[in-house]
Amino acid sequence: MENAVKTRLSGGGQSNLSSLTGIGTGLEPFSAAGNPFIKPGFTLAEVLITLGIIGVVAAMTLPSLIQKNNNKVVETRLKKFYSSINQAILMAEADYGDKKIWYEDLAGADIDDEGNVIEGSSEAEAWFRKYLAPYMKITKIENLKSGISSGSLIVYFADGSALRTRRTDSTRDWDFFPGNVNKCINSQKAAEGWRDTGGRCSFAFNFMPSGTTEKWKYHYNRGFEPYKFNWDGNTETLYNDSKYGCNSTGGSSWRQYCTAIIQMNGWKIPDDYPYKVSY
Repeated sequence: MENAVKTRLSGGGQSNLSSLTGIGTGLEPFSAAGNPFIKPGFTLAEVLITLGIIGVVAAMTLPSLIQKNNNKVVETRLKKFYSSINQAILMAEADYGDKKIWYEDLAGADIDDEGNVIEGSSEAEAWFRKYLAPYMKITKIENLKSGISSGSLIVYFADGSALRTRRTDSTRDWDFFPGNVNKCINSQKAAEGWRDTGGRCSFAFNFMPSGTTEKWKYHYNRGFEPYKFNWDGNTETLYNDSKYGCNSTGGSSWRQYCTAIIQMNGWKIPDDYPYKVSY
């Protein structure tokens, strides 16, 4: 009996232990081969190749995802602005009467010799504060001190968008900015001015309810509408008009019809829209 136990604990037992695959006995190197619970790792080359493929896929898809998000934000804020400002006009009419009576085409602020806005000089600001501001969620109202449109009125809304008088001498033409107004303004090329940002990060509107001539027929007795001054009613003109058309062929177009194109597509940027929008 004693000899049998010794045999099992010596040669015979040792032979049985060493035959177990994947378990180190101290007599031979440990190996993962054949062990279903241990997986071999990736080599450095395999890792680098995988990361390279991921990088290429990301580079191809990320710009598209970013642009889709930009489109969504611009569409949502354009539609929201159109609704809220025209609701404000309706509320102002309840307090002050027909908009054709209290609408005025007024000038912006005067700038002194040192480049500062002269306090209280903006007729446009006084008009906006009286008739529209009380009915909208506004965070700040100010006047541009410098740049292409110094003296223009800028109104900032709670969702990060903004509204600006396009000209310093009028409350008829307006630009809506779905996002950072200063970023958009500062991105303009000096030679092109508003042509460079129109339809991209700024979108033209008109408020001319008292305009009775044929050129103003799409604005007469209406609130804030996408710019349609002198439009002939043809959809192609919104793209191809030499002065206001929404096209990327260059030339002298101010791109003011771009907003109307988005509106007529249910406030969705159409597939054939010529620009990449931003906010």
